[in-house]
Amino acid sequence: MPSHQICDLRTADVLEPCTIVIFGASGDLTRRKLIPALYSMFIQGRMPTPFTIVGCSRTDMNDEVFREKLLAGYQKTEMDLTRWHEFAADLHYRPITYDTASFQQLARYLRQLDQETQTKGNRIFDLSVPPRLYSIIATLLGEAGLAEEQSHANGWARIIVEKPFGRDLQSAIELNATLHQYFREEQIFRIDHYLAKETVQNTLIFRFANSIFEPLWNRNHIDFVGIVAAEELGVGSRAGYYETSGVLRDMFQNHLMQLLVLTAMEPPWNFTADAVQDEKAKVIRSLRQFSSEQGSRICLGQYSAGSNHGEPLIGYRSEQGVKPDSLTPTFALMEVYIDNWRWHNVPFYLISGKRLPRKETKIVIQFKEVPTRLFREVLGETIHANRLVIETYPDEAIRLTFLTKTPGTSICLHPMTMDFTYREHYKGATLDAYARVLLDCMEGDHMLFWREDGIELSWAFLDPVLRECEECRSHDQHLHFYPAGTWGPEPARKTVGMLLDD
Repeated sequence: MPSHQICDLRTADVLEPCTIVIFGASGDLTRRKLIPALYSMFIQGRMPTPFTIVGCSRTDMNDEVFREKLLAGYQKTEMDLTRWHEFAADLHYRPITYDTASFQQLARYLRQLDQETQTKGNRIFDLSVPPRLYSIIATLLGEAGLAEEQSHANGWARIIVEKPFGRDLQSAIELNATLHQYFREEQIFRIDHYLAKETVQNTLIFRFANSIFEPLWNRNHIDFVGIVAAEELGVGSRAGYYETSGVLRDMFQNHLMQLLVLTAMEPPWNFTADAVQDEKAKVIRSLRQFSSEQGSRICLGQYSAGSNHGEPLIGYRSEQGVKPDSLTPTFALMEVYIDNWRWHNVPFYLISGKRLPRKETKIVIQFKEVPTRLFREVLGETIHANRLVIETYPDEAIRLTFLTKTPGTSICLHPMTMDFTYREHYKGATLDAYARVLLDCMEGDHMLFWREDGIELSWAFLDPVLRECEECRSHDQHLHFYPAGTWGPEPARKTVGMLLDD
């Protein structure tokens, strides 16, 4: 078989010059994620030429102080200061307030910067700010004329919105409506960083470019599907946000839903963003709706005091900023069904939680057991079914488990695993998730981003679940407590163990 690569001929070799404007530039996300991602792209020669980065926030500082703060907070152990200073020469800072006058001044500043740096009026606006500011900033950008794309000569304008995209269907509709007052859908990039993981992107390639798996990818051959996003940490400094969101809004509406639709979608008619988004939307429309009579399809939990790796851990209600009688769930297991031809009555188990024994993210495809009559008389037990695991953390890997006969005169079957790990095969070649979404935004590629209809369909599915869980305050019925450092509440342990082999 040929060993050469087959690459996308549509990928742009040269990125257009642009200015990246980061709102919330004095915040943690900019320091820990965005600037390191942009710096790594610069080191790898992936940034456009020319480019410039403008940080904006309420904090009063100048360019030099901004650069020094970013360098001081940089986490890399090896730093080439010469390259950093080359990169930092294109880092600028502009203090702002969220009012019309300040954004008019920002517009004048950006036009002047365009002339000085020759970035041709191409701009990306990254909203790394609290969600309550999304609509305000989008409106101010529009009123200042910064969302306009009147002609090619004036450059393009794109806006990046971090999750959460609303807190329910109504707020998501309102946010989309505000964005569309000034930005066309093609200008809006709704980020979900889970989709930028190489193994997540590879799910579609794995399914549709390999003829051995797609014929088996259905209810006739698959017993169940598990999608797990386990987190070892607690809420930490995010208690204020988490108290109003909980695990369902924080993880299920976006990350787990995206993994679900990538696993379950039909082949798109071509490999373009709109074609893929169309098929993803069809999956969400086919999800079986929840009702109050189906409480057994969901299990909610909240971590109490416990320990992990010998370290004592406080409970969620003892975290700073959490109400002492909080009913916010930090763990959820949902049993989801897709009512279409391919997946009829195949359970999809979605699991996410905080303060679990370890951080782990993966998709588990459990194939059906083979008929055991052939081996029953010699083995006397059920034969383990094949399992395919697409893992994004701790390893980005794809693993297939199958049975083989162990050497010897007796018939003994032993499970073996075929293991493909990205870091072993592509050393140094993968992009950080934040770098990947920024690069795709520069290219104008929406493949890894949410589309308007996908966001609203996802909330339409989750809204009844949220209403049912939030209106019923019975601990016995809905909220189960689990010690920190364990695999969730007792009613969920069997399913969790089935997916994690723990």
